[in-house]
Amino acid sequence: MLKIEHYKNLEQLEQVVAKTALIDFLHTHLNRFRDSKSAIEKALDYVFSEDIGRGGYILLALDDELLVGAVVMTYTGMSEFIPEYYLVYIAVDASRRGQGIGGKLLEKTFAVADGDIALHVEPDNPAISLYERLGFTTKYAEMRWKKS
Repeated sequence: MLKIEHYKNLEQLEQVVAKTALIDFLHTHLNRFRDSKSAIEKALDYVFSEDIGRGGYILLALDDELLVGAVVMTYTGMSEFIPEYYLVYIAVDASRRGQGIGGKLLEKTFAVADGDIALHVEPDNPAISLYERLGFTTKYAEMRWKKS
């Protein structure tokens, strides 16, 4: 039976799944949209940081204790001019896609977040239709400048 669990600290999370196993899961199931394992680890460290203006939470989709989906949500510490939360990663086990797990993860994300949410999605990512169906809209085109 599928259940979605909410985690705000590393000790609680690691009672269910090791941090390294979650990093491996995300790295594997984000497919071509993945970041490096070190980047994923930094996002998890941000979520579990106790520094002011940091934090967030993790959601895990578990089917009979088997990890089948995950959300990594960071708290921005801001509001009004940018959303309070940033959905860094959402991944569903490739063998379980199309079963509504991503939608259930997002619905729980909306219930847990006590502010607005932003996310970055590549224009060719098939998940865009799910995001739009659940109420996400395009507000800006993201542009980045990288310091060499």
